[in-house]
Amino acid sequence: MSGAHKKELGAVVHGNGVMFRVWAPFADSVAVTGSFRDWEEAVPMEREHDGCWAVTVPGAQIGQEYRYVIKNGDKTLFKNDPRALKLTTTEGNSVVIDTQFDWTDQDFHPPEFDKQVIYETHVGTYYRPDPSTVGTFADLTEKLDYLAGLGVTTIELMPICTMSPIREWWGYTPMYIYAVESQYGGRHELMKFVNAAHERGLAVMLDVVYNHLGPESDVPYDDPGEAGLDLWRYDGWQENGKGGIYFYNDWRGWTPWGFVRPDYGRPEVQQYILDNVRMWLQDCHIDGLRVDSTIYMRNAKGHNDDPDNDLPDTWPLLQRINKLANHLRPEALIVAEDVGANEYITRSASHGGAGFAAQWEVCYPQALRDALGSDDVRHINLAGIIGELGRRYNDDAMQRVLYVDSHDSAANGSARFNEVVAPGKSTSVFARRQVLLAAVLMLTAPGIPMILQGQEFVMTGSFTDWEGLKWDHTEKFAGIVEAYKHLIALRKNVGGVSAGLTGKGINIFHVNEEAKVIAFHRWRDGGRRDDVVVVVNFSDKPYDDYGLGFPRPGTWRVRFCSTHKGYSPDFAGTDVPDVDAVSGTGKLVLPASTALIFSQD
Repeated sequence: MSGAHKKELGAVVHGNGVMFRVWAPFADSVAVTGSFRDWEEAVPMEREHDGCWAVTVPGAQIGQEYRYVIKNGDKTLFKNDPRALKLTTTEGNSVVIDTQFDWTDQDFHPPEFDKQVIYETHVGTYYRPDPSTVGTFADLTEKLDYLAGLGVTTIELMPICTMSPIREWWGYTPMYIYAVESQYGGRHELMKFVNAAHERGLAVMLDVVYNHLGPESDVPYDDPGEAGLDLWRYDGWQENGKGGIYFYNDWRGWTPWGFVRPDYGRPEVQQYILDNVRMWLQDCHIDGLRVDSTIYMRNAKGHNDDPDNDLPDTWPLLQRINKLANHLRPEALIVAEDVGANEYITRSASHGGAGFAAQWEVCYPQALRDALGSDDVRHINLAGIIGELGRRYNDDAMQRVLYVDSHDSAANGSARFNEVVAPGKSTSVFARRQVLLAAVLMLTAPGIPMILQGQEFVMTGSFTDWEGLKWDHTEKFAGIVEAYKHLIALRKNVGGVSAGLTGKGINIFHVNEEAKVIAFHRWRDGGRRDDVVVVVNFSDKPYDDYGLGFPRPGTWRVRFCSTHKGYSPDFAGTDVPDVDAVSGTGKLVLPASTALIFSQD
């Protein structure tokens, strides 16, 4: 389908009706039927030279439903539109929609990568005024002022396209990647949400899933077509009993979850994915994408170094995704979830890389748990967190997204950080103390920090796709929320005294294994109001006269103390004075289980 991206596929409204175009290269004939003919007459479509079929139906209108009637031999298939922008339900009909929207965000630009603080959000559970119903874009819009006040810059939405009813609310079982989930509000409500976020200075990222399509299954190829995946054997053709034109028809089509892997080597399938990227960034004004599980796109078994299972078709596709995104929106943040910690993911295409701006640092949450999961010094592992603090890809510390919790690390047999470090006591003094230590280590490390919804107000348990957030915690733990606000402001250099936290420089200059104390220096350009020193005492032992070297002589102001009594009435609240570093060496008060942030005026 050479040049298919220049064609209009799907249902496109014109002055005299609706033009329908669909790719079905092995079909003997294709027609379109719908409510515009009361479902009684199928309008024949004309075959085009590239495997597409098209027709304009006069009188067809916005809001009307339709399906394609595809004949292949003795088979007659009634299929939804792969590029449908709306479905009545997952197993319902495609709908003709109005794609126009009155945008008012022309002056909005997302912040530079080094100033971003991401907030990962699940639309269905973030805010539900009626607990018996699923959260919507409109509900989430009601909390935009809260998020802007918190100081985050970027809202990352977990997948929102029409999804499998089997695990419907996670979003990682996509059925139609162009249609926005109707129970969230649909495409128009998404656009209203994005517009409202931009009005408040907030960028919007979106999780997209291209590593598999279709419902979850315990058995490979357990007929996803019967489970509602219309792309399965779309035009009646298939090989080896597999999925047809959209999928690999051999061993490469299987994924460990039973989903079906698209055929990344087929130009039309590549274009199907690339046009989806174009839709989100260009038509829906999305400011960034997080591409799910790229490691399972490039290797059939999800291994970083496994040539027997590599999928060489994928690398050019990943490069094309990033090239297109950079062309459409150069400021868009395009992130890969790739557990291989492979620097080629974020290396430029001109040097053989995939060209992503950053990748999820999937080892960071475990390193934090190892360092903060115990108040017994014998079980505190500093090596892991020290290694993660210093990690960088292609000598660029900003090519990674750091987090304490994500939807993955806080689920899938695990739980949120506070639940893991204090089982059954996830709101205790110890848990809250460790929560703020982890927050400091995330928000002061070089990289792009990300907060999981509810993390800032000590949400308990595991992440689920059914339990709404406990918004009463914003009052109950208002001090912890305030601490996050202060940390985020320092991370963004809002007060002009912590520019180093927006930079790439880090020097872990002090490691005391016996005392379980580390200190590191962060800088952007260096100098006063730029250099930042972070000191972390992982142990439950306080130190009243702890000697430490500083980057330069002079007074170093305490900008943040994680055990400040204002953050929680039951914190120790030890008064920590500023430090006068004579000849570059100072003595500081270092409370137990505390992180301190210093800089100079």
